[in-house]
Amino acid sequence: MQIDHGAMVLVADGRKMLFFRNKGSPDFPNLETEEVKQQDNPPNREQSSDGAGRGPNSVASHRGSVEQTDFHDLEESRFAAEAAELLKRRALAHDYEKLIVVAPPAALGEMRKHYHKEVQNRLVGEIAKDLSNHPVPEIERIIASS
Repeated sequence: MQIDHGAMVLVADGRKMLFFRNKGSPDFPNLETEEVKQQDNPPNREQSSDGAGRGPNSVASHRGSVEQTDFHDLEESRFAAEAAELLKRRALAHDYEKLIVVAPPAALGEMRKHYHKEVQNRLVGEIAKDLSNHPVPEIERIIASS
C-alpha cells in the first residue's frame, strides 16, 4: 500500500496511539511523528477488587453468578473510541486528506464502530496488525508491503 505525501497514519493498540505524517514520497515514505498518546491500562486483576457476584436467576429459584466486568477490555474499548474521536476532530479541521489506520484486529474493529463519515471518506487503508511497538522504518516497510 502506498503512503501518499502528506497522508496521516495512525498506529494504535489498546493503550497507545501514534500519529504520523508522511513527509516523504509514496515510493520513499518518511513517517514523522506528530503526536503520541498513551494510557496506563494495567491488567484486569489490578483494576478489579472482587470476584464475580451472585444475583437472582430469573429462570429458576436458584441464584446465578454475575459475570465479572473486565476493566482492562473496557478501557481498551474506550481508548479505541477516543482514537476515532481524535480522527474525527482532525478530519473536521481539514488536518488530513488521506488516512491509513494500523491496529490489532480487536482495536480496529472497535474504532470502526465509531468512525465519523468524514473519517470514512478520508480512509484509504487499514491494516489489522499491532505495530505500536515497532520502529518507524519497520512500520513504513510493513505498510508499503501490505
